[in-house]
Amino acid sequence: MNDPHGPVLITGAAGGIGAATAARLAADGMTVYATARRPEALRALEDAGCRTLRLDVTDEESMRTVVREVTAEHGGLGALVNNAGYGAYGAVEEVPPEQLRAQFETNVFGLVRLTQLVLPHMREAGRGRIVNISSMGGRLVFPLGGAYHASKYAVEAFSDALRHEVTPFGISVSLVEPGLIRTGFGATAGDTLAAATSPRSPYRPLADSVERRMTRTYGSALAAGPEPVARTVHRALTARRPRHRYVVTPAARALIHTRRLLGSRAWDAYLRRQFRTPATTAR
Repeated sequence: MNDPHGPVLITGAAGGIGAATAARLAADGMTVYATARRPEALRALEDAGCRTLRLDVTDEESMRTVVREVTAEHGGLGALVNNAGYGAYGAVEEVPPEQLRAQFETNVFGLVRLTQLVLPHMREAGRGRIVNISSMGGRLVFPLGGAYHASKYAVEAFSDALRHEVTPFGISVSLVEPGLIRTGFGATAGDTLAAATSPRSPYRPLADSVERRMTRTYGSALAAGPEPVARTVHRALTARRPRHRYVVTPAARALIHTRRLLGSRAWDAYLRRQFRTPATTAR
């Protein structure tokens, strides 16, 4: 067993990366609190040995209650895995303000607020680990994903600042940056894109192209299941010296490296080839 010196709290554990991570950590003998907005979605994790609680990262009282319960029982928290999140897609011109706010409430503000609530307990203990699930989308940008990518860039920035601030207190901060992972992410992204892009929208041809490519790539060998991400989170929680960043999947590593090498103009040209529309083809 590899114990991160206290219970592990995981958000967004109803399925996908969160559920796979919770099950893996529990199998290793860790005390795992798997949380989600709908506790009934966590029954399989209960059978796997996890404790389960309702937690909505957009609800202040919900977050306070969970932190209070876990620390009251265990005297502190060993690790926090900020996994809750989703992708809201649509053209920057057209994305509804409420959709943009909701994206940041879940992916950024909830993550930061829950981290703020657990940090005093970790500082008092002189140890702790925080793992923030970001994305390769926090290092590069695809069209119509402005809201989602902006939220993940924000997670990267907060994490880098936090790491400098809390290292003197014995707390480590790691970013996990998955590539294409077969979860409900693609379906949610497609739904939000359809809702934000009307049939008459000037961005409809691009949206159709993005939807087609999403469908192809999430069903291809470039996409992986959530297990590699779960293994990576386990490594970040148990390594003697955890890395600052873990990129998950070879395709994600290749894309991040390509973006860095190409620069903005060449990267934009690459994206135009990937997301061809009748308008861009005619140019």
